[in-house]
Amino acid sequence: MNAADVIGLEQKYVLHTYNRPQFVLVRGEGARVFDSEGRAYLDGVSGIAVNALGYRDPQVVATIRAAAEGLIHVSNLYHTQPHALLARSLVEGSFADRVFYCNSGTEAVEGALKFARKVAQQRSANGQDKTHIVAFTNSFHGRTMGALSTTATEKYRAPFEPLIPGVHFVSFNDLAAAEAAITDQVCAVIVEPVQGEGGINLATPGFLEGIRAACDRTGALLIFDEIQCGLGRTGHLWAHQAYSVSPDLMALAKPLAGGLPMGAILMTQAVADVIGPGDHGSTFAAGPLVCQVAQVVLDHVSDPDFLAAVREKGQYLGRRLSALVESQPLALEARGIGLMWGVQCQVEAAPIIEAGYQHGILVCLAGPNVVRLLPPLTITQSELDELVDRLEAAFPIP
Repeated sequence: MNAADVIGLEQKYVLHTYNRPQFVLVRGEGARVFDSEGRAYLDGVSGIAVNALGYRDPQVVATIRAAAEGLIHVSNLYHTQPHALLARSLVEGSFADRVFYCNSGTEAVEGALKFARKVAQQRSANGQDKTHIVAFTNSFHGRTMGALSTTATEKYRAPFEPLIPGVHFVSFNDLAAAEAAITDQVCAVIVEPVQGEGGINLATPGFLEGIRAACDRTGALLIFDEIQCGLGRTGHLWAHQAYSVSPDLMALAKPLAGGLPMGAILMTQAVADVIGPGDHGSTFAAGPLVCQVAQVVLDHVSDPDFLAAVREKGQYLGRRLSALVESQPLALEARGIGLMWGVQCQVEAAPIIEAGYQHGILVCLAGPNVVRLLPPLTITQSELDELVDRLEAAFPIP
């Protein structure tokens, strides 16, 4: 089937919620993907920070094949070994004491918000008064109703309002405003240590620490959303490790299972003690096959040498993008950490992304004026050079 036929079928039968380019991807290798016409694209998106190990990682492929011969799904009504082993690895490699599994990032946020509400009920003399949530400008936490309620971008929210009440948005990195908003009525504060969809914005020194202290004063729970910035993306296993502060709950997803759908909520024992059987659940979460693939990804990404290489490549990419900004009049700023970068532009970024297809690269938006780069963590330095060179060629002539 050629590309036109595939696109025609999609236009006829698939709900139109994405504007996709006019080619059909069919396979990948390393940091590249290939379309049905044989054209190669250097991937600066990696499935929106999902394919951390690139494409056709031998261990991931072998694990999928072997796991498919055993149990693929049995539901969470029963014990399985991969489910337990992965939980141990996540806990031993993090601040957490317990894990709840789900299928996506937005589900992880939903669950974290639910858990925070129940903890507030248990801890507060009048739990009904401690239901407010503090979130931040430029945040993106997902598209289901609870996650959407904590997502600041108006275009995502407006068609579905009214959303969950009691959510207060504060300017990101404005600690004084955050401290004023975190009152005794707040059950949870949710924040991305590095904002992804909102423009690649890094929390400033002291901001997360100050929020942690305000939560401790008022009894609110601190939720870190590391769905995009976690699991090695910043050159640390967890993005918050650069700030020497830990949350009460953390939402994970995107790269966790190597491209298979998986999310998780990590939490302290104090949170887990309040949650009991029947409080939350998921039919498909943490199937044996998915957990075995996630174990491979976590073992690989958490290796100190691997993380050091991500930091080194991130510093190199930052230097290359800063040079692009110096030479390109339409580029204003490069900002990021590890292999999570954004280029702020004087013009809308969408045409640059479209032009990138013609130059053989995939990059994506982070707001209307920011080109976002999220390459596989396994990308090489020479491929980073190629990515930046092709991105620069995709800028229009001013």
